[in-house]
Amino acid sequence: MKTFWLLGCALVLVGVSYAYQGPFREYPSVEYGYIPLPRDYQERTEWAFARLMYPAGWNDGYRGRFDGDWRKGLSLWTQDYPRADRAFSQAVRRLTRIHARSVEQPVNLEDGDEVYNWPWLYAVQVGEWGLTDAQAKKLRDYLLRGGFFMADDFHGTLEWQVFEENIRKVFPDRPIVEIPNSDPIFHTVFDLDDRYRITGAEHLRVGYKADGVDAHWRAIYDDKGRIMVAISFNSDIGDSWEWSNDPRYPQKFSDLGMRIGVNYVVYAMTH
Repeated sequence: MKTFWLLGCALVLVGVSYAYQGPFREYPSVEYGYIPLPRDYQERTEWAFARLMYPAGWNDGYRGRFDGDWRKGLSLWTQDYPRADRAFSQAVRRLTRIHARSVEQPVNLEDGDEVYNWPWLYAVQVGEWGLTDAQAKKLRDYLLRGGFFMADDFHGTLEWQVFEENIRKVFPDRPIVEIPNSDPIFHTVFDLDDRYRITGAEHLRVGYKADGVDAHWRAIYDDKGRIMVAISFNSDIGDSWEWSNDPRYPQKFSDLGMRIGVNYVVYAMTH
């Protein structure tokens, strides 16, 4: 009953915003180029997977490999895109009562007020991003107004350093803390007291990337105790979505990754 009540509140709140969301747009991915669209990709729904577009950081592994304009796709922000986004969107449909769109929405912080229309925002490989001061200011305003940002798939000392340098542009005065097990974000739909490192597909043999051995679930909170930035450090949740239908990828990682994502979505829409 608790979950249904929370989701009911979420539908009311999101129903207001999705009427103003921009049209679907698609970009070429560094891994997939373009892939066929699902038949219902133009369906108007209550929630969509919003993926943050961002410029390269100084350590971006794709820097210089294409034409260099991150606004056109073929950039690090497109890692796992769009397969991860669409697989997770299907899971949100199956595991909740949320009416989720079958395709993702890339969101550019420089695109006017577009980001304010998406209550849940995701970014991959944030250990190699390079936010501008203007983008950081927009992201801060979005989060303080009630938005939610999930920062995923970065590993080890160096990538943490780059992530922290950029997120400090957003919130220079707010601490990054470990999320306690008792926090509602781990109990909105699934009880997730037993969490472990979610290993990316390319690192299954070793089990981790760089020196990122231990998984951390961290956050930045607002003044009322709401999580604004949920940080999955030393885990690759995006891969757990992207490879969820591939028998070569361990099911235990996809199971946990899907549940964490669903909890984060419901939390974002109800807190």
